[in-house]
Amino acid sequence: MGVLIDSQLSMSNHIAALSRSCFFHPRQLRLIRQSLTPEGMNTLVQAFITTRLDSCNSVLVGVSNQLLQRMQVIQNATACFITGAKRFEHMTPVLRNLHRLPIRHRIKFKTAVLVYKCLHGMVPPYPASYCTLVTSQTGRSNLRSATTGQLIVPRTGTAYGSRSFAVYCPVVWNSLPAELQSPDISLDVFRKQLKIFLFNC
Repeated sequence: MGVLIDSQLSMSNHIAALSRSCFFHPRQLRLIRQSLTPEGMNTLVQAFITTRLDSCNSVLVGVSNQLLQRMQVIQNATACFITGAKRFEHMTPVLRNLHRLPIRHRIKFKTAVLVYKCLHGMVPPYPASYCTLVTSQTGRSNLRSATTGQLIVPRTGTAYGSRSFAVYCPVVWNSLPAELQSPDISLDVFRKQLKIFLFNC
């Protein structure tokens, strides 16, 4: 899978290797920048850099802000590279114009979409078994959370446990507004509204 896991699950080795590989490509792309349109440059950045940042990013759940910031620096650099923005500019509007969520929100986006697919039978039973609606549990159907489409969050006593799929996915889902938790919303509409919600967070 191309993921480097250290003994402490800090993911520092993985992010360090990712940073080295991603910073190599902009140096090469600068050589041909004058020959490409902005759309062409955006496509190359998407192929060589953005896909690397997105690949297996669910394993980065719960890592330190310092490590995620290293990945955010890469994303900001590519945004500057495409748009010609200066490094000291505020990057949120630049990323929004490129329709790219910041790194932390990209992780949440992928997680929320996966939960949606679990709840709508679009994935195998194994991951779907970790997404249990409050309404499906005897004795909880009368709770207020049962009327909003929320999921049961398993208890955990460790920091590692809170980073697991079984815990983090319900936490992300429960943090979404009620309209996004509606069972009647289509996947395309869910993805679009989710992106807008995360951009506004």
